[in-house]
Amino acid sequence: MAEMPFVDTDIEDECAMHATSELSIKKKRKRTIGREIEEGIERKKKKNKQYQPNYFISLPITNPKITGSIQAVQDAIIQKDQRFSKAMVRSGSLHVTMLVMHLSTEEEISIAVGALSDSKVFVDDLLKGKRVNLSFQGIDHFRNQVGFVNLAENDHTALLKEIAETMKKIFQEKGIMTGEERAFKPHLTFMKLSKSTELRKQVKKIDSSLYEGFKNHYFGDEILHRFDLCSMLKKKQPNGYYYCESSIVFGEKQAAEPDDAELVSLSKRLVENAVLKAVQQYLEETQNKSRQTDGSPAKTEEAASGSKNESDNDNSK
Repeated sequence: MAEMPFVDTDIEDECAMHATSELSIKKKRKRTIGREIEEGIERKKKKNKQYQPNYFISLPITNPKITGSIQAVQDAIIQKDQRFSKAMVRSGSLHVTMLVMHLSTEEEISIAVGALSDSKVFVDDLLKGKRVNLSFQGIDHFRNQVGFVNLAENDHTALLKEIAETMKKIFQEKGIMTGEERAFKPHLTFMKLSKSTELRKQVKKIDSSLYEGFKNHYFGDEILHRFDLCSMLKKKQPNGYYYCESSIVFGEKQAAEPDDAELVSLSKRLVENAVLKAVQQYLEETQNKSRQTDGSPAKTEEAASGSKNESDNDNSK
């Protein structure tokens, strides 16, 4: 017995050593798997961030009756709970999102501008000279995180959905990534918790009792007259509306016999659009001048002229 190998070895210690070795291997495997999972999550986050929508096609809301009614809802909610003031969408930013996309380069922005321009022919064909009145009535929500005004279901709403689908196909044919594949649900967002990180820590959901008196309220009609290619990230315009890369306009000749009120309303909208674009261009030129290091007026004017020519070329695509 004494001559048998390992006779003096403590079996308990040996088992303990073996167990420790296995534990060490398991821990090492766990760490390796953990790193792989973390790296996978990071890669997914980076990919999601890379393709996260940063541009969208907007149908701007300009009817004062609609914007005024929404302001009344917002004021009523804030009176009940002041914290929600951080969740409200400014009246100048009110819009219906037709399409979202990710544009990472100036070249892709230029392609998107061209796709929007191409869309006008197809949209005109769908409209067939009709004036589209979009009726907004009632309030609903997405998972109690977003409050929005409903677009009443009718023939005009069905036509808007068809327009959205047509535009989506045109952009995709141009190679533009157009976001999620979920069915298009037109809506007018007026508040969302995601506007404030601080608010989301304090409030988990939007209680429907806050807008109880407006659940079936009629907000008004918006005449379809324009689509804009807007940036989610660039600095907004002075009136609160998004930075606009390009637009296509409808409606000037769609009404068979427009009355004086309609002509005045349309004229005001066109003037507002022209003024906004002029202000936006002025601000851009001012910023460009401030960046000039040589202070040369000639070069500054030349750069501003070049920028304007490039913009004109984009809009003509």
